[in-house]
Amino acid sequence: MEWYLPVIWAGLIGTAVAMYVILDGFDLGLGILFPFARNETQRDQMMRSIAPFWDGNETWLVLGGGGLWVAFPVAYAVIMPAMYLPVIVMLLALVFRGVAFEFRIVSKSKVWWNFAFTLGSLLAAFSQGVILGGLIQGIRVENGQFAGGHFDWATPFSILCGLALVAGYALLGATWLIMKTEGEVAERGRRQAKVLLFVVLGFMALVSIYTPYAFERIADRWFSLPNFYYLWPVPLVTALVAFLLWRWIDRKHDALPFFACIALFLLGYLGLVISSYPYLVPPSLTVWDTAAAPASQIFMLIGTVFLLPIILGYIIFIYWIFRGKVKEGEAYH
Repeated sequence: MEWYLPVIWAGLIGTAVAMYVILDGFDLGLGILFPFARNETQRDQMMRSIAPFWDGNETWLVLGGGGLWVAFPVAYAVIMPAMYLPVIVMLLALVFRGVAFEFRIVSKSKVWWNFAFTLGSLLAAFSQGVILGGLIQGIRVENGQFAGGHFDWATPFSILCGLALVAGYALLGATWLIMKTEGEVAERGRRQAKVLLFVVLGFMALVSIYTPYAFERIADRWFSLPNFYYLWPVPLVTALVAFLLWRWIDRKHDALPFFACIALFLLGYLGLVISSYPYLVPPSLTVWDTAAAPASQIFMLIGTVFLLPIILGYIIFIYWIFRGKVKEGEAYH
């Protein structure tokens, strides 16, 4: 097997996951912050800020999941039975919030659709964090097959990761509101972002302390020599980005806090990749152990090479067309 094909596919799937977390993260975060709006006018303004983008953002989830199924079928066959329940909850929550988004527009009473939108956002975010925690802590595999129980994922660590991702998405949503809205909604987003930044940093610190303490393979990766000399800049840069995020929020910048928040997410994501690579199913199956036949990977790679620029071009076009801020009281269509 060509050693580079699994690496390329791992990079593509990793990129798709990162794009999903960033792009769908802010609209999930907006749903988490939805109950804090003072009235329906403000909630309409919040919804209007994501209306052109939210459904397209989930394209990356399809690409990541489909890529895993095609390029790494063994990993897919192990991960899915290990994570069936949180995956099903996540997918149902995403469907639920999508229905709530569309029906809220035409409903006379929006109370229950508001509740559905918030609950769907919370459950989707929490489930994704639980799945992440379940992967980091490891999946029991024997003879290339899942050998654990259906609730192995339900640990204090995975719950911690679920809560951390809820807070992280809420921070993304708050910085999005700073960038894309005006008036009281934007000012409340600024206040919320300051509080959420400390919450997120607290969760990042807890995960960073817990993982090397609980998992020897992660401790060896970060603290053995010479790895330690190469990797110490990652937490240092993370602290710098967090400081800049706070500073830009406090100085009432509009776009810079959102991009700093994205950088904070990417640094956290980088830390998780460093902790786990090359294991696609920690702690036993690498990207090479789980890869499909080279012919299958090449066939799908050809299609991806043509499809990926179209997706990226569409996203750039949409975000450019709908640039600017959503004003207070602007009509919602």
